[in-house]
Amino acid sequence: MPKKRKRDYLIRGFSKLLKEDKLMIVSELMDNQVETVELLKSFWHSDNSKQKIFDEFSENTISNFYIPYGIAPNVVVNGHTYHVPVVIEESSVVAAASSSSKFWSERGGFNAEIIGVEKVGQVHFIWSGDKVKLQKVFDELKYYLRGATKDITKNMESRGGGILDFELIDFTQEIDNYYQLKATFDTVDSMGANFINSCLEEFASALQEFFRTHKAFSKDEKECEVVMSILSNYTPECLVRVWVECDFKDLEGIFKDMTGEQFARKFETAVKISEIDIYRATTHNKGVFNGVDAVAIATGNDFRAIEAAGHAYAARDGKYKSLTSVTITGTTFHYELKIPIALGTVGGLTSLHPLAKHSLEMLGNPSAEELMKIVASVGMANNFAAVRSLVTKGIQIGHMKMHLYNILNHIEATKSEKEKAVEYFVTNKVSHGAVQNFIDNLRKK
Repeated sequence: MPKKRKRDYLIRGFSKLLKEDKLMIVSELMDNQVETVELLKSFWHSDNSKQKIFDEFSENTISNFYIPYGIAPNVVVNGHTYHVPVVIEESSVVAAASSSSKFWSERGGFNAEIIGVEKVGQVHFIWSGDKVKLQKVFDELKYYLRGATKDITKNMESRGGGILDFELIDFTQEIDNYYQLKATFDTVDSMGANFINSCLEEFASALQEFFRTHKAFSKDEKECEVVMSILSNYTPECLVRVWVECDFKDLEGIFKDMTGEQFARKFETAVKISEIDIYRATTHNKGVFNGVDAVAIATGNDFRAIEAAGHAYAARDGKYKSLTSVTITGTTFHYELKIPIALGTVGGLTSLHPLAKHSLEMLGNPSAEELMKIVASVGMANNFAAVRSLVTKGIQIGHMKMHLYNILNHIEATKSEKEKAVEYFVTNKVSHGAVQNFIDNLRKK
């Protein structure tokens, strides 16, 4: 039996407590309770009305967790220049996006197009009837389902969206009597999760009523068990394509020891490796999401849903691989990213979070489709910068330059010590031990 620790107890009714009481309970888990309370309170917003908004985003909130909010400037997409807000804590990501965006802004910028905007919802149900009968009346069922949700879809349809289509999917070979009603939606400028889920729950009730009342089904076929009704975050038809293109001569000077053609060929090989090796593909795609997630967070979008869809899409052929591809034709270098990105520019946090609203305004209050193009372009910018570093000078130079500041802050270096350390480590390798030794020697002197 493990020994009981100070923290080994259950908290009853925590959600019903006042915020101050929650804070006090949590502080009791720490060795210095007073310091803990002061720390957590120091991150409260000075404007009580704004803090109340933050508190109501989630449950059991006791403080705010800060992540840097920065700008990736000069992102040129289809001839339009954006200075893109990004929220990320990882060193060198913003610098990489900025450098890559500047590079491509001088070579025509990023080209982007929307391939599709469909989103998916599913009603999962168990039914032991004759599938042939159901198929024969499926058009009737679709009409019935649209009618059952007309009050829900009215506003969305007025904005140009709504229910697109229905599909019956037979999974009875995998699970006895299991079917799926798959519905597709266009939610225009909203992410649409609440809209889709509301429709799906109404579909579920209407589906059961349809079986109960339709004359095509016998007495034994009138019962339908709905297992669950929920949207899918896999949105392979909510897809954006981004690409950059230039001649070999425009790649000259990227690295002093390579011609433009040599760089293009080596870059192509690096990307091909990520198409065949899952270990490399995972890190390669993470580079894409460094940019995608950062803009999604800054604009109040669900980066977890976007990542889930992206990784599933990367494995759509049964093998996880790169989301990007390289084509070399003659002396032309073409680099492309294709990625599903379901997001919104109205509703949810995009309207409630003050900085999310600010971010969208900074981007010119884009439509959801325009934001998809911007987000994917920043993802490509980060990915290009990462692969460029890997096939030339190596990734650590950029990473460790920023990591140096983290180490210096960790060991509480003074402003003067930081200045001397930055100068010294221009030509010396950065590691925690090396930085600690350098500062120790400075202090001894």
